[in-house]
Amino acid sequence: MSAKRTIPVLPADMSREAKLRLEGWVRQTTLGEPRLSEVVQTYRALGYEVEVIEHRVEGDGCNSCFEVGAKAGSVYGDVYLRKRADAPTDKDELFP
Repeated sequence: MSAKRTIPVLPADMSREAKLRLEGWVRQTTLGEPRLSEVVQTYRALGYEVEVIEHRVEGDGCNSCFEVGAKAGSVYGDVYLRKRADAPTDKDELFP
């Protein structure tokens, strides 16, 4: 049986998120394991730098899934992307 691999999720704070955006990162999605690891691996294979920080529940929108998952021990990560500087350019980019 193979060992379970998970993506490390860094703690989030407003300054970290703001810094990522200033450096050209775009928040793409929020996921939990095992899908989080799969998506990170796919984006890296497509030539993106990937940063994952802890998802923070904010605002008045529906966050029931995240809140219930957290109570059950699940950790969710916000996936940030930016194109690697050395990656080949492609006209069919996932985001501008």
